[in-house]
Amino acid sequence: MKKNIGKGIISLAVLVLIFVGLSSIVITKENEYKVIRQFGKIDHVQTAAGISFKIPFIQSEATLPKCILVYDLSPSDVITQDKKTMITDSYVLWQITDPVKFAQTLNSSLGNAESRIDTVVYNSIKNIIGSLPQEEVISGRDGELSEAIMNNVGNKFTQYGLEVVAVETKQLDLPNDNKEAVYERMISERGNIAATYTAEGAAEAQKIRNTTDKEVSILLSEAKKQSEILRAEGEAEYMKILSNAYEDEGRTEFYGFVRGLDALKESMKGNNKKIILDKDSPIAQIFYGGN
Repeated sequence: MKKNIGKGIISLAVLVLIFVGLSSIVITKENEYKVIRQFGKIDHVQTAAGISFKIPFIQSEATLPKCILVYDLSPSDVITQDKKTMITDSYVLWQITDPVKFAQTLNSSLGNAESRIDTVVYNSIKNIIGSLPQEEVISGRDGELSEAIMNNVGNKFTQYGLEVVAVETKQLDLPNDNKEAVYERMISERGNIAATYTAEGAAEAQKIRNTTDKEVSILLSEAKKQSEILRAEGEAEYMKILSNAYEDEGRTEFYGFVRGLDALKESMKGNNKKIILDKDSPIAQIFYGGN
């Protein structure tokens, strides 16, 4: 009987030791922080992944995410600078940067953090959209709007040990009751702008055509004038050459002989190859040697 009691006590002691040993082990993953509290106060934060230890029953642990988290804001109405209502639907990317501050100010609660994020980010969205007319909000809904909202958020979350990485807009739309009217007005304005550009382009094109036609006319006129000058100079040079040629008796007889041959050649065209010449004709003189 006493032996069984002793064995039971030993077994119980072993179980207690095992339980205590397991309770003292802290396993930290790559994507998390481990906050170790002692009597309710933060003793230290385990940031490196791996196995560490705490004092059983005296110290407790809490897990905080180290990765980037997503918070989805509820769709809300906002008023633009020109008093037009729009519906915004956004989400926030955020992460814990200082787990000690986070645990102290927000009691390690993700819900508390999201509540703060919701309030600050919504107010920033409302401020930015409220400072812009509706047309600029619609045309600048991409990177410019997100950048302006982030600048407005600033470092408001530093005191909570967290950082807002980005504020992105999933949807920025008009209420159904005035969406069609706004789109029609924008289409009309774009049509007027396009018509203005088209008219200006047509006027500029006509101006260019007129200038080009004028330049072409001037160039053609100059070319024609230059051609006439060259032709006149060529004819003058030709007459000068002929004059010089006829001044030489030997050359005169030669040119007369050549012209006679050309005339005879022209007269021999066709099927009839016979020609009757007077003895005194210039062509006959070719065959008589000019005698």
